Formats: sequence, structure tokens, C-alpha cells
Amino acid sequence: MELEDKIQVLRERREGIHMAHVYYGDPSEDFSISLIKTLAENGADIIEFGIPFSDPIADGAVFLAACERALNAGITPEKCVKGIERLRSEGLEAPIVVTTYLNIPYTMGFERFLDKIAAARAQAVLVPDLPVEEAKPFMEMAEKRKMHLILQVAPTTSPERLNKMLAEASGFIYLIGLEGVTGLRMKSPQATLKIIRKIKEKTDKPLIVGFGISKREHAETIVYAGADGVVVGSAYARIYTENLENPFQKLPEIAKLANEIKNGCINGYRKRSSEKYSSLTDKRIENC
Repeated sequence: MELEDKIQVLRERREGIHMAHVYYGDPSEDFSISLIKTLAENGADIIEFGIPFSDPIADGAVFLAACERALNAGITPEKCVKGIERLRSEGLEAPIVVTTYLNIPYTMGFERFLDKIAAARAQAVLVPDLPVEEAKPFMEMAEKRKMHLILQVAPTTSPERLNKMLAEASGFIYLIGLEGVTGLRMKSPQATLKIIRKIKEKTDKPLIVGFGISKREHAETIVYAGADGVVVGSAYARIYTENLENPFQKLPEIAKLANEIKNGCINGYRKRSSEKYSSLTDKRIENC
């Protein structure tokens, strides 16, 4: 299913979006395939498929270690493309957003990189270290291939820059819900609430919030506050890294958390739809 179609279906169902982030190949390709299938079967609406990189500057300790393990196991961008092809051939229908640091498509060549992931049937690409000021040519290349280049907005984004990004955003807007790297707990939820409201006042484009979200209450609160969905990644990696000798044994626990996150997204959306914004919103956000 195309990304925009999936988002529209979820809106019609009055469900918040659950996007699950996985770094492919940690600790093995077979496990990543099983992990992604498990997430998709248990509430993950969109898969954020991470290509491991040696210096993932937006990521915290959990994902840094995941990248190191995957790279040490011999994972390459080409193997990642093959992994997407395998997932599609084995029946995965969820939209795939490929996350990569800029060095990888730059080295491969932007157009060649996009051709490969488009042919593998990914729907979008996210480049955390690509500034919006330099993104226009890459966005045009993606658009020609009927793909989306996802832009990230941060709490520190200036009003002028925010307006530019909202005007150019494609697919959805990824809001970094805190200052810092992935895996951190939300320490200033009021700031998250404030920027969610600010963005939703300016655009009706879908808004998905990531960084620091690790349980159902987080997802419910963020969606209730006005976001269209959440991204969860490090929380899943933490579970399977408890047993790297046999991470498959942790899949039931991951499935349980994925279901809980999705239920939080659904509850948050439906409660928001039935209630007007009030002081209740502020009280809910404090639970993050």
C-alpha cells in the first residue's frame, strides 16, 4: 500500500499511526526479517527501515550499538535493498520508509540509490543529516520516482525554517519530540505539546512524533495532544538486545509492546476526537 493511502485509511478508521524503526541486520538479517514481520503483524502501520551507518549522529546508545553490530556482521546498503525485496516477496504490505545518513546515497549516487529502493518497493526516504536548505534537488529526484522525502522538524527549529519545511513537506512531517538523540525519555513534555499544537495550526499534513516514546501511555498522550502518530524504535531494540544469543525468543515480548503502542495510538486519537482541547490535554502530556 502507498504511504498516503495507508495514512488516509488510518484517518478514516480514527486510528493514530504507529511507525516502528528497525536497523536492518542487527544482530542478523534473518532476525530483522522476523522482527519487521512481527511488528507489522502486531500494530506497526509503517516500517522505518534503517540502513546501518558508522556514525549515526541522531541516534542514542541503543541504536549506535545496533548499527555497530550490523556493520560488524557485514551488512551493506546493497544487502539492505535485498532485505526490502525479501520482505516484499514474503508478503509485507506495510509502507516502508528507508532511513539513511547522507553519506550512503551520496557515495552511491542519489539517483541510483533512489532507483534501487524504489524498485524494491519502498515508499519514502528519510535522511536525518540532510538540511532542508540542501534537500530540494533530492526531493525532486524522489518525486520523479513517486517517492517521498521525509523532513524532520525539531523543537529548536526557527519559525522561518519551520514554515519553509511545512510548505515543502512530502508524505508526513517527522517531529523530533525532544532535544537530543533517539532513546532518551521525554523530559520536557510541555515543549513537545507546544510544538505539536504550533505545527497543527499551520498545516493539515500528517505529523508523526519520534524520539523518547517507549510505552502505550506515551503514544496515547502524544496522539491525544494532536499528533497523527508516533515512532518507536529503541524500545524494541532494548528488548531483543537482552538476549542477543537468541533474539527470536524476545519476539513475543516485542509483539506485546507493539500492540500496546498501537492501542495507545488508537485511544489517543479517539479520545481527542470526542473531547475538546482543555486542561486535560496538559495533564495527559505530563504523563510522558
